[in-house]
Amino acid sequence: MRCGALCILLAALCAGCATKPPAAKVNLTGFPPAFRDGYNDGCRSAQPGALKRRDETRFSRDTQYASGWRDGYDICRQSKTQ
Repeated sequence: MRCGALCILLAALCAGCATKPPAAKVNLTGFPPAFRDGYNDGCRSAQPGALKRRDETRFSRDTQYASGWRDGYDICRQSKTQ
């Protein structure tokens, strides 16, 4: 019984990891947290076949998030086409 529960838990954890695209592989140290969040969401959105990840409220109100999202999207999209 205990082994079965452990197997189910491990399977759920692995499935959760498999569906989340990786964060950008860029050193964003020194940038504000809102910019980093936007950059990562934009970069994940640029992945082939990915759904757009963008907090629309934050994008329209937070210039740091919006700037990061645009940079992340543009840079990651360009790196996929080269």
